Amino acid sequence: MPGTVGRVPTSPAPVPGPDGVSPAVAAVRAHPWADTPLGPQQGWDVTVRVLVDVILSSPVPMALHYGDDFVLLYNQAYAEVIGDRHPGALGRPAPEVYADLWHAPGVGEVIERAYRHGESFLQKESVLPVHQHATGEHAVFTRGHSPVRDSTGRIVGVLTVAAQTTQLTQQLQSLSDFAAALSGTLTLDDVARVTLRYALLSFDADQVSFAVDDGPAWRLVRRIRGELLDEADERLPPLWRPVPADTTAPVVVGARSGVPFFAGDGQPLRDTAVDRHDQKIRSLAALPLRSSVIRGGLAVGYQTPHGWSAAERALLAASAELVGQAAERARRFETQHGTAQLLQRSMLPEQLPALPRLRIAARYDPGVDGNAAGGDFYDAFLLPSGDLGVVLGDVAGHDVQAAARMGQVRAALRALALTDPRPDAVLAGLDRLVASLGTETGTHELFVTVVFGVVDADRSEITLASAGHPPPLIRRGGPDGVATATFVELPTGAPLGLGCRPPTATVPFAPGDTLLLYSDGVVERRRQSLTAGLAGLAAAVTGAASGDPRALCAVATGAVPGATEDDVAVLAVEHALKPSRSAGMEMPAEPTAPSRVRHWMTAQLGEWQVPDAVIGAAVLCTSELTTNALLHAGTAARVEIDLSPERLLVSVADSGTRGTVTRAQTDTLSSRGRGLGLIEQLSDAWGTDPTVRGSTVWFEILLPPT
Repeated sequence: MPGTVGRVPTSPAPVPGPDGVSPAVAAVRAHPWADTPLGPQQGWDVTVRVLVDVILSSPVPMALHYGDDFVLLYNQAYAEVIGDRHPGALGRPAPEVYADLWHAPGVGEVIERAYRHGESFLQKESVLPVHQHATGEHAVFTRGHSPVRDSTGRIVGVLTVAAQTTQLTQQLQSLSDFAAALSGTLTLDDVARVTLRYALLSFDADQVSFAVDDGPAWRLVRRIRGELLDEADERLPPLWRPVPADTTAPVVVGARSGVPFFAGDGQPLRDTAVDRHDQKIRSLAALPLRSSVIRGGLAVGYQTPHGWSAAERALLAASAELVGQAAERARRFETQHGTAQLLQRSMLPEQLPALPRLRIAARYDPGVDGNAAGGDFYDAFLLPSGDLGVVLGDVAGHDVQAAARMGQVRAALRALALTDPRPDAVLAGLDRLVASLGTETGTHELFVTVVFGVVDADRSEITLASAGHPPPLIRRGGPDGVATATFVELPTGAPLGLGCRPPTATVPFAPGDTLLLYSDGVVERRRQSLTAGLAGLAAAVTGAASGDPRALCAVATGAVPGATEDDVAVLAVEHALKPSRSAGMEMPAEPTAPSRVRHWMTAQLGEWQVPDAVIGAAVLCTSELTTNALLHAGTAARVEIDLSPERLLVSVADSGTRGTVTRAQTDTLSSRGRGLGLIEQLSDAWGTDPTVRGSTVWFEILLPPT
């Protein structure tokens, strides 16, 4: 995180000389002071001699600027501060030693003022240009300058005492960066990731833990110093560990009681240690989160004794307060998000029809921040004639009212289609419904677009009608294996509620073709023409590895670059060349489950006479997905395989709520990141379909021609 630092690195302990003193002290004793305004050491004023003894014995950086020329005498700590200027600075006038800096603000002028006017001066949080960290940044010091008087009361020099405050200063800056990072978090997973990264770096801790109340029990996530995490790991959901409600872990005890816990030395995690990392912790600070909505705690630990200064305790308390506020926002968001998305999903079909010659898939991604129900919808259902009805529509708005109207439109469309499936008749009936809803609510701002089609697999054709919706796209597989994608020339007509009387169009839909219906969120972007968006979608669908509907849904949602604030809905229907074979297995949430899935899948694909190379790649990818489901969702999952003459499709659906899987680089060292990278490397297409209750991760491997 920008602005965070670890402990300020200190120079190695100076090697003592033969008499056990530091090199700087030895240099002071051996210096020919008789050649300087100080004169021979045996002739020094008693007050000056005592002051020099104090300077040389102090572990704090101290320097004496003596006489009108400000001749320098300093200790080992100050020698480390001025770096390469030592030992040449010893016994020389300070204006010569710092010739490049003496006239800069806050350098020579403050020493001269203390000497000429006898005024003490304190410089708070000032940069000392002579000292830099390995990072190239200047160190920050608090410096005090005091006039030095001899035994007669005459001012003979200036004493400078410097206390380095770089770490505290940068920790305060880091706290500001931490607050900014937390402001962008939405979920508790996000809060945990940001918190662990910040605390581990800013406090240079050996271990950091974050715990939250999860109902009857608690859950805890931690980070260890030196833990290897790549970019993919940082984006993956953190690995939470369940903790019993009666645990004596300090971070949970502090969260329950609301009382901070500090241990300077000992074994604070002895009774709750889960591994050697916990056993090595000797000092620990555990602070409760300040929140009225959620109980939680933050713990920072070291493997060495550690004194918790007042400044550090204040920083920890401020950090815990920021985390508490972010966790409170995240808990509210997750509650609202779950409710909104549950409402949204409840109005969409739970399952799409499973037909021997038509393969169907759909995808819905909420727009804005994902926290509001939207009006996009899709549906696919069997008609009394045996044909397939498909629909995709968009009700304007991103609120519960839009979702409710969407539910009304979808239910009415299915009812109308089951009575009279002609697309123009269905949309005419919907037009009357939307007009009636507008009259009922006293508004004429209802904006609803719909495309409805009837797929006749026996005749290999589709009949479509559109009410103000973007044109459907058909991907056609050529005899030479080269695919093409063309938009259906279909008059769009007016949106529903405005006297819609759309014409219909019937187009060929041969085996190997795939129909794609989509909402305008797929192709519309700010500062980009709709024509460019449609061209990008057609190009992406044309270049897809296959016409598999699930793969095309993923391709379509990512076809046009740039973020969209609108909902995204896609429905794809493939007219299969030959019926596919399918099988599924319920995977329990047990450590042995991935092994059982591997054995089952190997046997099933072998029975279907899938090539050995494809079986090996598919089993490896499935093993990684099932392991991810156990690690990140912690729930049972369902593995499904679908084999067609062209490709093998495998999906793993969990019921957790930890978020979506992200792409990873294939050259990482982390096993978690590497697993997803292997899937990307071994498969021809893969993706993730998020749901309210978890996510479905799938991959596709094309089969070699027989």
